[in-house]
Amino acid sequence: MASPVVDKAYLKEIDKARRDLRALISSRNCAPIMLRLAWHDAGTYDVKTKTGGPNGSIRNEEEYAHGSNNGLKKAVDFCEEVKSRHPKITYADLYQLAGVVAVEVTGGPTIDFSPGRKDSKISPKEGRLPDAKRGAPHLRDIFYRMGLSDKDIVALSGAHTLGRAHPERSGFDGPWTQEPLKFDNSYFVELLKGESEGLLKLPSDTALLDDPEFRNFVELYAKDEEEFFKDFAGSHKKLSELGFTSSSSSKIIPKDSTILAQGAVGVAVAAAVVILGYLYEARKRM
Repeated sequence: MASPVVDKAYLKEIDKARRDLRALISSRNCAPIMLRLAWHDAGTYDVKTKTGGPNGSIRNEEEYAHGSNNGLKKAVDFCEEVKSRHPKITYADLYQLAGVVAVEVTGGPTIDFSPGRKDSKISPKEGRLPDAKRGAPHLRDIFYRMGLSDKDIVALSGAHTLGRAHPERSGFDGPWTQEPLKFDNSYFVELLKGESEGLLKLPSDTALLDDPEFRNFVELYAKDEEEFFKDFAGSHKKLSELGFTSSSSSKIIPKDSTILAQGAVGVAVAAAVVILGYLYEARKRM
């Protein structure tokens, strides 16, 4: 499918869809599953073959039926409610926007969002997403294939601060943190505490402690939430744009930049007036 034309009308629809998503996610407390939808659509990317990635293909039954996507049909249906009101927006953009809004609604960092992703109906074969039962080598295999780094792996793992595991979906049960609808750095704090009654720690979680490189980031994020938020926002943006290059038209110039630009023009005009006045006075004296 062709890429959408990211003009003023498209950006306006994106803003409207963002408001609708904020209302939907807030009213239904569905931030965790919406974030999972965004990530599972994007996380199939292969940097070598340039296949998979955030292209909306997870809406295909072939893909949402994958074992790692158990339960995500519900999130696909939630997004369909918004899509019906904003049909111009691609599924690829909608799913990634839903992930951004899910983080913001629950108190997480503001994540830069550039629209313009094109949809695909081609689903990759099963097996490209992380397996929670496996350790550090597996995590690196999966995330390096996407083109992401050790820091990205740990920062993105911090999103387990949201939600809980469901036995019918993953075979695991329980939340990772005391407040599973609040985005903060408590995932890392709880991870360093060790076993806590009622809280979940998957093999892929404890792998972050067992690996020295990963553990450095865990300890940093546990003590510095601001640093975690900064790194998470950057890593989330990278994940949401795997294989996607935004067009210049999708970049919105901040109002501050517009003011600065206007100010620069004003200074230039004033300088020109002064120079012309000086030349006029000089000619009068000749």
